[in-house]
Amino acid sequence: MTDFQRARRPEQIQARRAAILDVAAQLLTEHPIADISLRELSARVGLAKSNVLRYFDSREAIFLEILDRTQREWLDALEIALPQVRFGPGAYEREIALASAIADAAVGCPLLCELISTMTAVLERNISIDFARGFKRRAAVNNARFAALVRAQVPELSEQAAATFVGAVVVTVAGLWPYAKPTHAVAQVMAELKAPPADEMFANGVREGLTNQLIGLVARSAGS
Repeated sequence: MTDFQRARRPEQIQARRAAILDVAAQLLTEHPIADISLRELSARVGLAKSNVLRYFDSREAIFLEILDRTQREWLDALEIALPQVRFGPGAYEREIALASAIADAAVGCPLLCELISTMTAVLERNISIDFARGFKRRAAVNNARFAALVRAQVPELSEQAAATFVGAVVVTVAGLWPYAKPTHAVAQVMAELKAPPADEMFANGVREGLTNQLIGLVARSAGS
């Protein structure tokens, strides 16, 4: 394996960081964040834990970096998708179509959902001030871009209203995602109770929540 410890030049360091992030992202397709230890991640990369921490503040910082990267890629796709959303002339059909498209895009990116659901309660609990400063600034840029994409389709929304909707997306996904991944015992009991599959309930919940939020914000904007 490549000797990561010998990275000296900026481009080498960046390559090492990218390799670690790629391995961490792959692990997230196999396990939830709670089940991925720094030891397992280091072993998969082929480094000692101390060497991984030469490139990142902590295990949590690694996953926050993946969140930033994933969110930017998600916004790239959303920037293409939202202008293509079609809707009829009926009341709030535009809002229903747009909110549904955003919800479906979120549901279709389980990596983003997993990372958002653990961001505040877990990942941000073990990072340095310097890393937190950089991460939060990048998150603000991502959120502002998201809000601008929404306003491009719903121009009557104020900047604050669009920002409120973006916050609602984060809160809704974070709150509902754990229910999409029940334990085997809970899934069995829910099936016995004739409840819909967990992933279906998650998708419907996100779609309904975002639709109601967007309609409400548009209605308030019209009445102000």
